[in-house]
Amino acid sequence: MDFKDDARIDSDSIDSSAGGPGRGGGGGGRIVLGGGAGVVVLIIALLLGINPGDILGTDDTGTTTRPAATSTASSTCRTGADANRDPNCRWAAYATSINQFWATQMNGYTKARIKPFSGQISTACGMASSETGPFYCSGDKLVYLDTNFLSQLLNQLGTQTSTAAEAYVIAHEYGHHAQDLLGTLAKAHASGNQTGSHSPSVRLELQADCYAGAYLKWAADDPDDLIENVTSADIAKIVDAAKAVGDDHIQEQSSGRVDQDAWTHGSSKMRVYWTQRGFNATSLKSCDTFATDDLGG
Repeated sequence: MDFKDDARIDSDSIDSSAGGPGRGGGGGGRIVLGGGAGVVVLIIALLLGINPGDILGTDDTGTTTRPAATSTASSTCRTGADANRDPNCRWAAYATSINQFWATQMNGYTKARIKPFSGQISTACGMASSETGPFYCSGDKLVYLDTNFLSQLLNQLGTQTSTAAEAYVIAHEYGHHAQDLLGTLAKAHASGNQTGSHSPSVRLELQADCYAGAYLKWAADDPDDLIENVTSADIAKIVDAAKAVGDDHIQEQSSGRVDQDAWTHGSSKMRVYWTQRGFNATSLKSCDTFATDDLGG
């Protein structure tokens, strides 16, 4: 997967403000763990039998115990050529492309931005750390990302780091942003039990996987998009990433046993199924995980 040299990158797709919640913050919200996100938190939750959100909690002080560090200056990332030359520019490139996709799918779409950080950060959804993994905060409409930790995360889970796998993870988080705008996120969070193979939480995550697949197909086909040359090898890496973040795979790695009642994201098979379903879909209606009892398990 490459970036078109002459395609423009939206420099405003990255929130480079120092520390704390980004612009538009406040008002509360929830951290949404998804894609390659929240693996360490999720493993702890599965071992202890508690909700991952209870580990994250909320922060009433609005302070951070360690200042967040910003990454690349977005002003230096102007075109696809910059992203091909400087790996740090790829985050702004992903965000630009994914926001463009959603603008074609949703009337009145409001873009989300990526907030790079290092170590620990205070968000509108509470405190978070690198080990939380990439996540979406509905309180400030930001996708938070420790760029170094994402690479470690994918390797830890047994899949290769690649632009395609990274794009899948970021697109999944933007899927949560779309769910937030559509009201799906709030409805699912208010619907009761959040664990189990057919729980609202699992349906949210599988839908975000489907949205990620649909985005990647759009990016591969759209001649005007920033991304090009999505190959069969890229698709294989995306499937590997989807397998790696299945609840059953994570449980087997952490405890050696599988407990479907504790699932919050879905099995590897389910995640691959919905990612591929999105890639093959002609409409996002195919991604309605809340309208079916067949979740591909």
